[in-house]
Amino acid sequence: MRKFFDARERSSRQKRKELQDQALCAMVKKGYRKSARLKALLDKHGVNPAAVRTREDLEILPVTSREALVDMEMRHPPYAGLENPDAAIDRIFTSPGPVYEPHLSETDFLWARAFCAAGIGPGDIALNAFSYHLVAAGLTFHNGLRKVGATVVPSGTSSSQMQVQLIRDLKVTAYVGTPSFLMSIINQSREMGFDFRKDFRVKKACFAAEPLLPSLRRTFEEDYGIDTYSMYGATEVGDVAYECPQKSGWHICEETIVEIVDPATGKNVAQGELGEVVVTRLNNLFFLLRFGTGDLSRLITEKCPCGRTSYRLAGISGRVGDAVKVRGLFIAPSQLKMLSADFGNLPLQAVVSRKGHEDVLTLRLEKINSSVGSKGWEDNFKKVFKEICTVRIDKIMYMEAGALTGDQKLIRDERQW
Repeated sequence: MRKFFDARERSSRQKRKELQDQALCAMVKKGYRKSARLKALLDKHGVNPAAVRTREDLEILPVTSREALVDMEMRHPPYAGLENPDAAIDRIFTSPGPVYEPHLSETDFLWARAFCAAGIGPGDIALNAFSYHLVAAGLTFHNGLRKVGATVVPSGTSSSQMQVQLIRDLKVTAYVGTPSFLMSIINQSREMGFDFRKDFRVKKACFAAEPLLPSLRRTFEEDYGIDTYSMYGATEVGDVAYECPQKSGWHICEETIVEIVDPATGKNVAQGELGEVVVTRLNNLFFLLRFGTGDLSRLITEKCPCGRTSYRLAGISGRVGDAVKVRGLFIAPSQLKMLSADFGNLPLQAVVSRKGHEDVLTLRLEKINSSVGSKGWEDNFKKVFKEICTVRIDKIMYMEAGALTGDQKLIRDERQW
């Protein structure tokens, strides 16, 4: 497995581009034949599928935002007509919106490159603290760990006390999850009378779904002896980039084409400039071209001392648009509109803040009638919110009728990274 990664990731940039261009050309041609949506898109823009021969040709197509994909799937469920109807789908995942995602897990190397770069492999026992329920995270990370030979403990979203017990009893050596949850596990172990660094064997950690703040990375590495790695991806397109031991940017995966574009025009910005991360995943199952992640970054074109020759992403510098990620899951304005409609067009607003290393989600609600705010009403509201948005509410603030008038933002992100 490591020899496979070495060969692919250390190939010349010219060879990599030739292989990606060939795969893109084949994907577009097949997608035009198999996908009603892609055919309609190309025809609408007067694009002959044979005209898309290289990654540079993608610019003639529009960027598809997550909001647009949600709308497309609502109009043409379950996959917006972007799927290959002849493919033998292995698994179907969901993400908020909802977005339905078909996967071919047995033949895909999702996240395996990232785990290999982090030094995880045979002999490692890896705790996977991502959810295995409906969303893609748990099982795709699980498959990646198995492909590099690690033994997986599928702990999912179990309590921090249970995670401590698993780490202790099973002699876990690697952690996969969010950085804030690992910190919660470490704090829980202290409350249970353990010294995390001395009493446990966790020496590697791979993080996704949340930013790894420099201060938190220093705490993990210096105080607890844990070698940390960031991974970057999106549920709609899978793994996109990952850190190597140099930790100087995220290497772009072989299976993805990444463009950095001007969010206003969809055109590629000059090398090194900041723009929106737009991803095309090369595959024969789901023909989603130019997916706009909504994240802002720039490309690092200098070669990395690790020997990998791919371009790198220089971290995430912010967000485009209004969709916001909370504890690893997006909340979109479309979801809040649906929620508002379910409660009699209730004026509401979501506010995302940060307390320590954790996201805090507050809902501001107008008291438009006497039932709003009662115990039974609030319990039901929280239940429906979690069903629609997946994320739980941390706090509800009740406001006078009319208090939210004039503030058109359904989601306010007040976090400072």
